[in-house]
Amino acid sequence: MFLFLPSKSTICYNPDVKLISSLLCLCMQHIWQHIHSLMPMRDAARAACVSRSFLYSWRSHPNLNFSKDTFGLIENACQKDESGRFFYIKVDHILKKHSGIGVKKLKLQIDSDYSAKDSRYLNKWLQKAVTPGIEELTLIFAPFGANYNFPCSLLLNGSGDSIRCLHLGCCSFRPKVTLGFRSLIRLHLCFVRTTGDALGFVLSHSLALERLELRCCYGIVYLKVPRLLQHLNYLEVSGCIDLRVIDNEAPNISSFSYGGYSAVQLSLGKTLQMEGSVSYARTEPPSSMPNLEALALNSQTERAHAPMLQSKFLRLRHLSIALTAANYDYLSLVSFFDAAPSLETFDLNVLQLYMKNVSVFEDPADLRHMQGLQHHNLRSVKITGFSSAKSLIELTCHVLRSVMSLECLTLEAPQSGFRCSHPYNKSGKCSSLDRYLVMEGHRGVMAIRRYIEPMVPSTVKLHVLEPCSCHAVELQMSCLS
Repeated sequence: MFLFLPSKSTICYNPDVKLISSLLCLCMQHIWQHIHSLMPMRDAARAACVSRSFLYSWRSHPNLNFSKDTFGLIENACQKDESGRFFYIKVDHILKKHSGIGVKKLKLQIDSDYSAKDSRYLNKWLQKAVTPGIEELTLIFAPFGANYNFPCSLLLNGSGDSIRCLHLGCCSFRPKVTLGFRSLIRLHLCFVRTTGDALGFVLSHSLALERLELRCCYGIVYLKVPRLLQHLNYLEVSGCIDLRVIDNEAPNISSFSYGGYSAVQLSLGKTLQMEGSVSYARTEPPSSMPNLEALALNSQTERAHAPMLQSKFLRLRHLSIALTAANYDYLSLVSFFDAAPSLETFDLNVLQLYMKNVSVFEDPADLRHMQGLQHHNLRSVKITGFSSAKSLIELTCHVLRSVMSLECLTLEAPQSGFRCSHPYNKSGKCSSLDRYLVMEGHRGVMAIRRYIEPMVPSTVKLHVLEPCSCHAVELQMSCLS
């Protein structure tokens, strides 16, 4: 396509041509602005340095992303204060030049040490950028390094009405008045100091909310999720040490993830004091969360075993359970299989530092068989932290006997947190692993070879991950010492 612009003399004597030329120039300007808005922050800044058109659009750039990576800051311990000062100076300079109009996304990641005097910078930046029309707001501080109170007053007078995603990390968030988050779809709070009442102000007026994520937050004792949240489909609560009660009335949650350090009272339709999240989940959510499709449970205080009940998770397709209890009857988890006829994947993570379960080698006789239903949808089962616990062997054997649709069975012995195969591991060696875990991992592999491998049908792919050979030297050294 060729675009022929009229000559200068033609424009001077023809008003119609002059109007068309002006419209074409305006159209081209909007095109350049749109192209500029799609560039990453650093590229957009470079383009503004070499083009007058881009310089004009830079002053109203809609996507502002400020972090040490944005400015290419690579620091060591000696340079930390210097890079922190550089960060504040650069961000302040950029926002002073910005018009404050048309900001759609603002991300501030403060990786340097924060002090009270820095709040004057932050409040000024937020006041400049958080205006009606902003859609995403992210403010994250270096973990445990800040005591910043988010200025909720900035979200009044319509500034919060357009926000679709709010992500706060390592700060305080205590709204004392009703904030109008009528467009808010996702709320993510991580290491945030807040209260149940403060969250109540937000949730009760966030009728479009679809995802609520609370991770390692402080000060929340009672969490109320109101029935008004008809669009809420994802709820995640993990590591909130002060939390004692979760009262959920939102009816359309399809994915629920909970992880905690202490017993929590879950009220999901009716109040019930749970002894452990796994046993509780087996009794209550089928009726209170009928649309649940994915369930993740992380329990560090599990005492009760999963009961056999008639209630059903009719739509549950993905189940993930992490257990740290030293003595747990893993075979009782069969009740989840029978209750979830649509289940497709099951992941079990056994996090035991010292096993108190009876080993299959200590009591090899009379492996239990559970009378259960046959399953025709479960395709993938994965167990990490596999040991020689007798009930774990019994659970795995039950899977092989009753799951007709099984395609893949993965059994993984305990592994170190930082493996030698990790691309960022320059040493080429796994991080150290407790000697007991290494030895129990080898016993688990022996149990797989003896009790499980002979049962695996030809249609099932069995993957066994043994303890890494890196730990062989550790075992030899510990034996010598």
